[in-house]
Amino acid sequence: MDRLFVETKFQSDDSGALEGMAWPFAQPDRVGDMIQKGAFNGTALPLPMLFGHDQNDPVGVWDVAEEGDEGLHLKGRLLVDDVARAREVRALVRSGAVRGISIGFRTKKADRRSGGGRTITELELLEASLVTLGMHPGARVTAAKSAVQALGLAEQINRAAAALSQR
Repeated sequence: MDRLFVETKFQSDDSGALEGMAWPFAQPDRVGDMIQKGAFNGTALPLPMLFGHDQNDPVGVWDVAEEGDEGLHLKGRLLVDDVARAREVRALVRSGAVRGISIGFRTKKADRRSGGGRTITELELLEASLVTLGMHPGARVTAAKSAVQALGLAEQINRAAAALSQR
């Protein structure tokens, strides 16, 4: 199984919902590999969400895998209600200590690239892991949302609006 580490952006909320860019198509990773649009066709869902590619450390599932023009986008959820480790991983995501998604796959078709690496045109996606650092230089975590934080902000806005209406 090939493993590519891709640092990416994703968001997480209190329910454990996650989404992120698992593989940007526009540029190669640090070893020169590129994956072309269409290579992820036929991905079987749900896809295991592991921590650090450890097959003994599943923390959730990816329910959606969509190829867009920019890359492979995943949506899933950490199993925070049922798996203690998933709650730990959610805390790591929120703190910024875990910032990446890395995919584990089996290459079906690829061509060598001049200068190193491969252009992968067909693969079998086996898993997508949450990782601390990824191999892809063009992707990074930009936000981790908290529904509790959003609710607190909404309450502050409502209180301010109520105070203004009483004037």
